[in-house]
Amino acid sequence: MKRASLVVSICAWLASFAFTQTRIAPAASPQPDPVSPSASRTAEDENPAAVVGTSGAPAGSDVHDLVIGNGDLLEVSVYGAPEFDKLQTRVSGGGNVVLPFIGRQLVAGLTAAQAESVISQQLADGGYFHNPQVSVFVRDYSSQGVSVLGEVQKPGVYPLFGTRHLFDAISMAGGLTPKAGKLVTIAHRNQTDQPLLVNLGSDVKGSVEGNTLLSPGDTVVVSKAGIVYVVGDVHLPGGFVMENGHMTVLQALALAQGANPTASLNSAKVIRTIDGKQSQTPVELKLILGAKAGDVALAAGDILFVPSSIGKSAARRSLDSILQVATGVAIYGRY
Repeated sequence: MKRASLVVSICAWLASFAFTQTRIAPAASPQPDPVSPSASRTAEDENPAAVVGTSGAPAGSDVHDLVIGNGDLLEVSVYGAPEFDKLQTRVSGGGNVVLPFIGRQLVAGLTAAQAESVISQQLADGGYFHNPQVSVFVRDYSSQGVSVLGEVQKPGVYPLFGTRHLFDAISMAGGLTPKAGKLVTIAHRNQTDQPLLVNLGSDVKGSVEGNTLLSPGDTVVVSKAGIVYVVGDVHLPGGFVMENGHMTVLQALALAQGANPTASLNSAKVIRTIDGKQSQTPVELKLILGAKAGDVALAAGDILFVPSSIGKSAARRSLDSILQVATGVAIYGRY
């Protein structure tokens, strides 16, 4: 009996041991470490100029391809690091940001993804973090904006994402004002001493040719239309704005509410100043008004002078005198 009990006990112990071994999980096979941003750097990351270009302009039309520039506001985060909990820092004039542990770091000319790789590599090389997960978010692309000034509805700085042309920037600024002229000045960020002059034109072909490609940091200034002056024997003498940079003699005369009855229409003239010298061009208003002569285009600063007719003025004064005498006689006759 004792031998049988011993055999049963041994069998029970062996069964318990086998059951325990089946409950033990097999040893986990070693898993490869997550690929760090620094390990996944490509040839483009090693040579940012290959992507960004020597001019510093965005390489593509996607917002992720925009490069970081001076004045941009960055938000830097490192997973699990309270020192990098949505840390906001603005890029200095030299293109650097100051970050905890690694200090000053050059980021201008890099995309956000490239900046993540560079910061991750610096933190790993310094031994501050093992396989740091870095996130760089550009909260404000100040360097990618285009300044639109002058005769537009809403002057200001507007972001330039992707490929943009002159008309896109003017449209973002609300369009042109009625006082806008045809001439637009475009100053590039790195070539402020060599501005580009663009004539918007008055036809479709001229407009298409004037739709110039813009770059980040450009300054667009829409000029003010010129003024034409109408003086002399007209109902409303004064200066009138050339809407869209175009005005003719008839349009100027219409803005002045027409000529007076005593005006000498055949003696009108256009006075123009060029390089400090004045020139006078006769304009036969009577023929133009009668559609017997072509209308004359005016330039900014021109003066349309409509003189009085001595004969008409004398006849007018005589007529006024006769009317005054007749009125007095009529009133006196009642008494």
